[in-house]
Amino acid sequence: MGTLVSAGVSVSSLRSLQFRTAKMQPIKSCEVRCLRKNENSNGLISGPSQMELENHNDTEMFQESFQPPDRELEMKNSDIWKLFKDAQRNILYLNKQRLMAMEELNKTQREKQILIDRIEKLELGKQANMQQEKPAICSELLLRIDSLVLTGMISKGEASNFRRLVTENKVGLLDAFSEIWQKRDSELLEELHLFSDESKRKAFHVIHICTEMAPVVSVGSLGSYVTGLSWALQRKGNLVEIILPKYTSLDLDQVKGLRKVEAEFYSYFNGQSHGNRIWTGVVYGIGVTLIEPIFYLGLFNREKIYGYSDDFERFTYFSRASLDYLVKSGKQPDILHIHNWETAIIGPLFWDIFVNNQGLGSTRILFTCHGFGSQCLEKPDKLALCGLDPSRLHRADRLQDNSKRHLVNILKGGIVYSNKVVMMSSIHSKSRIIRSLSHGLEPTLSIHKEKLLLAPYGLDDTVWDPSKDKHLPAKYSADDTKGKTICKVALLQQLGLSRHASSSTTVVGCIYSNFTDVDIENLKSAFRLASRRGAQFIFMGTSKVESVNTALELFKKEIKDENARFINKYDEALLHLMFAGSDIMLCSSFLDPVLQVPLKAIKYGAAPVDITLNSNRIRHSMDHDLESTRSSQYIMTTFANMSLSEALDQIQSDPSRWDWKIKEGMSKDFSWEAECYDVHLGAYTSIMNV
Repeated sequence: MGTLVSAGVSVSSLRSLQFRTAKMQPIKSCEVRCLRKNENSNGLISGPSQMELENHNDTEMFQESFQPPDRELEMKNSDIWKLFKDAQRNILYLNKQRLMAMEELNKTQREKQILIDRIEKLELGKQANMQQEKPAICSELLLRIDSLVLTGMISKGEASNFRRLVTENKVGLLDAFSEIWQKRDSELLEELHLFSDESKRKAFHVIHICTEMAPVVSVGSLGSYVTGLSWALQRKGNLVEIILPKYTSLDLDQVKGLRKVEAEFYSYFNGQSHGNRIWTGVVYGIGVTLIEPIFYLGLFNREKIYGYSDDFERFTYFSRASLDYLVKSGKQPDILHIHNWETAIIGPLFWDIFVNNQGLGSTRILFTCHGFGSQCLEKPDKLALCGLDPSRLHRADRLQDNSKRHLVNILKGGIVYSNKVVMMSSIHSKSRIIRSLSHGLEPTLSIHKEKLLLAPYGLDDTVWDPSKDKHLPAKYSADDTKGKTICKVALLQQLGLSRHASSSTTVVGCIYSNFTDVDIENLKSAFRLASRRGAQFIFMGTSKVESVNTALELFKKEIKDENARFINKYDEALLHLMFAGSDIMLCSSFLDPVLQVPLKAIKYGAAPVDITLNSNRIRHSMDHDLESTRSSQYIMTTFANMSLSEALDQIQSDPSRWDWKIKEGMSKDFSWEAECYDVHLGAYTSIMNV
């Protein structure tokens, strides 16, 4: 107000303005501009900017200044609508920003989880590598010690002491010899001397002399057994080595760091000394030695491992050469572990020739037999080829065959000349094997019954375990089986069976390789029975028998069923998914040490069912005594006497009981480190106390 007065507006005019303003509607603000005095105005406003109120009356001035009420309301509504639109745009913008922020947060969380998973995987890998490095370093040290003694850098006595040092002091080896592969022999020898004053716990030094080792060379159950048991022994702190023939068909890519040792050694055969080359390497952290004859290259330069008329000469040469190699290298293992008839001759060779004269007095012999069907009967005079005395051994209490007395039985020699004998069986009891499955060796087994042990085959749980199987879309265990349902859905979708399936559909798997024509007929009956009850079938594999393959092809054409699929090859990933997605796995036999279908089925939550068994057939006989293994007792009493019809009945009528049975089986430990390891460790301990 003071500004207007100073601008030359009269007081009466101001009063009139106030009175009229009070009677009118609110008006929009108007702009009144005043000029400060300047040098020409003498303090008064002048010029074109001066308010010339005197030329207009007050009414006309305010009519021009104020808006009419209806126009003002329209403008207000327009402003409000504009504000609403602006607010709506702001809300949409804020929502968009919020969604982007949430997406960014989710992305960050996913990346965080990926990093956590990678860290866990790296940590597990680190632990696994550490577990593998320790045995690998032990094995590498033993092989380097062999090289040191063969090249003359150390004596056999020093070599023996160093081996004992490595065997008994494995805890600190990882730190002390972490760069062993890069060290020269002189450097390694110096470190061995520095390490020799340390004292660690006792462990067994076991040397397998055998003809198979998976994955280097494996024909039957022996190869996986040697590798599985050896790995289990080393993981438990023992030291294991393996001696094999150097077959030309060996998968030498499986032998890490394979190298030929420059020094050679001689072995006795057929009245002469013959040179041999030594190759060394590491498989799964286990030291492997390959013996290659120099002058008898044809012994192992063949397409097959077994099945030749001179197999006795081939494997007798290898057995004698293995013992000569132990003497030459100064090895003094606690246990010599021999297998089947192919290396059974080591028993009489060891006790008749080597034990008293070659510094092996503290070594003991363990003989493993994977079946008594193959025994190797030969004329007695052939024993002289490897330095044995035929007249001394061709006796009823030694190698003379129980039926064909004019021949010697090499497998029998392994039983008689070993401190302990381990019979491998997944289902049979000791008394059943002696009574019914000894193939003429019952008198020998009965005499040596006290040193007979029974062990089950193990399962490689680093490969066959649904809780860590890399081939499965979802992992699961006995404690949480939700992932098995996901695996079933994935299996049915992959094979195009999902459109005919429901949540209650029973999936029956079948893997065949040793099937006979009779098995095919049983398979057809099983299929007809289960398909009528809504089950879906998945078949995988091929047979080695052409007639069986032909019968399978006819069976496939005959059924033309939308609820069955045939996979005519072994697909590793699909095989794992098949075990995980099936409710039942059909087996041609529960004695299956090669494919191990029953063990894998139980571990993956599928019931193994014998296709030869139905409700009207006689059940499997079972010796309910303490001479059976724990695992075989469980398998035989729980699954072996259950027909397919009974399994389908339990699944449909009592699902809760069925689930309990399946989870109980999944919780069992069938690995090599379980009962199989316990039996062998007990055998080693027992014979070392003899």
